[in-house]
Amino acid sequence: MIQLTDNPIDVSALLKSVQQPEAGAVVLFLGITRQFTNGRETAALSYEAYREMAVRELERLEQHARERWPLVGCNIVHRLGDVTLAEASVAIAVSSPHRGEAFEAGRWLIDALKEDVPIWKQERWADGGAEWVHPQHSTDDAVGPTNRSN
Repeated sequence: MIQLTDNPIDVSALLKSVQQPEAGAVVLFLGITRQFTNGRETAALSYEAYREMAVRELERLEQHARERWPLVGCNIVHRLGDVTLAEASVAIAVSSPHRGEAFEAGRWLIDALKEDVPIWKQERWADGGAEWVHPQHSTDDAVGPTNRSN
């Protein structure tokens, strides 16, 4: 299941969707809005996406993960819009017969998602400032919807 949502992520439903009798391992990754980044206080995050392309790219990543590891279940949900402190902006749940494969697939999926999927994050700071941030670069290399490099 691939989903972009404007609503809070239902973690229980996500976990339940990958739990199957043939899977001995379920791994869940949650990307949560943290309060401080490099010593600066975050008020909230805001996410925007090129929806059609993001869904296609997430589907491609899911397919690649299923070809690379013996996954029983694989679900990726990314939140769009405003995400407040301690809320999940992304959730990846994978299941497989064994834990090693589930851990490897989950880690690969979040890393590939951050690198390849056209979803942009804006940090909104407690001091009133805001900036678009690419996850693989410093804030000096920030990109956003009006300054896209992909």
